[in-house]
Amino acid sequence: MLDRYLKICSIQILVLDFICLNAFFFFTLSGMQQYGIPVSVNKDTFLLATNFSWIVALYTTGLYFMSTHMSVERITKKLLQSIMLYLLLMLVFVFLTKEAFNRIFILSYCTLFVILVLFDRIFFYMLTNYIIHRKEIERRVVIVGYNDLSKQLVDNLTGRKSNLRFEGYFEDYHNVHELSLHPVIGNLRDCIPYAQSNGIKEIYSTLSPEQFPYLYTLAHEAERHFIRFRFVPDFRMFVNRQIYVDYLDNIPIISLRAEPLDDIANRLRKRIFDLVFSGAVMLFILSWLIPLLALLVKLESRGPVFFIQHRTGRNNQTFRCLKFRSMYVNNEANSKQATRNDRRFTRVGRILRKTNLDEMPQFLNVFLGDMSIVGPRPHMLKHTEEYSAIIQKYMIRHFLKPGITGWAQVNGYRGEVTDELHLRKRIEHDIWYMENWSVWLDIRIIFLTVFNTVKGDKNAF
Repeated sequence: MLDRYLKICSIQILVLDFICLNAFFFFTLSGMQQYGIPVSVNKDTFLLATNFSWIVALYTTGLYFMSTHMSVERITKKLLQSIMLYLLLMLVFVFLTKEAFNRIFILSYCTLFVILVLFDRIFFYMLTNYIIHRKEIERRVVIVGYNDLSKQLVDNLTGRKSNLRFEGYFEDYHNVHELSLHPVIGNLRDCIPYAQSNGIKEIYSTLSPEQFPYLYTLAHEAERHFIRFRFVPDFRMFVNRQIYVDYLDNIPIISLRAEPLDDIANRLRKRIFDLVFSGAVMLFILSWLIPLLALLVKLESRGPVFFIQHRTGRNNQTFRCLKFRSMYVNNEANSKQATRNDRRFTRVGRILRKTNLDEMPQFLNVFLGDMSIVGPRPHMLKHTEEYSAIIQKYMIRHFLKPGITGWAQVNGYRGEVTDELHLRKRIEHDIWYMENWSVWLDIRIIFLTVFNTVKGDKNAF
């Protein structure tokens, strides 16, 4: 019932967004014309831009579906991300359009829409809170088994916003002297009679059916009385970390980490983003930047314009990584790492590396599919071999395509690898990115990269 309500509310809010997005345009336009303020605007172009911007903001942040399991902080964060991205896209539209928009019109229109978005999300959250605490949809639950797992389950059930109300435990062997906020109501055979007489809707079992065969009988008996029986397996006995369970038909598959990009739909989203972004950079920037920098590189020293090096890519496959040549031609280019005061740098090369302009040709690698805009930075083949022998989890980063920039780089772990701690932190950040990927995270990393470049990065040399 609650899930159905959430889906209906999400659809209603989404529809309301786009109704108001378009209605506010005509409301603001007629209001300003009524007061004699001239507004020159192409209706079709503006409406297309504002609808597209909000679709991108919703899609990128995932605000189109709000769950009761989301905290106030997370909802607020997603809401602010969506609004900021929408306003940024509209600002880009106004900047790129030659038409002279009335600033009061733009400000009034966007303000009205932002107020609506804030209001309907707050209203949805308050209404959900009210409905969850109504007795009519309350689900009373009990747990079979009194152990560390069951106590952790209770903490999770009672610590989240939901319509579950925990009653107590059922356990054949329990310590009556142990203090607990919730009582041990009885033994396993008392569970079904208690559930029937007290309106229990769900029973969770933290006991193993192999050790307690009676659980199968208990489960069948519960379903006969329309009580849902759920088993909670204790995977901690062989994995002392958070795990992720997927299903192949009816067979559970356990993974040691979440991989959003293992899903083909997410990979497609990331690839489309890479193609659009790299295509735009190639068209508007590289088309004139490459000839200009190529001339500067050639004028200072002999050798090729581009430095092409084999590096480690996705699934440990090698690829030809492109860069502007920033060093004099030397025999150590594929074996010796660049250092801060490396004498091999040319004068132009130092500027290129300091401003990250030497990496710009890698947008061609992205367009061809060897790299991504955001991902773990690719290393030389020699370093891949060396680092994998030092850090056990090093090769995990190669589940992803390498990137022009990455989560490790915007957090200060870029440039020369000076010690094992620096390398370990870089790998930790790469794996964190792999486990937490989203389109919004990619956009955030791109903005941080640009910001760090403009500000100046002490590790860039």
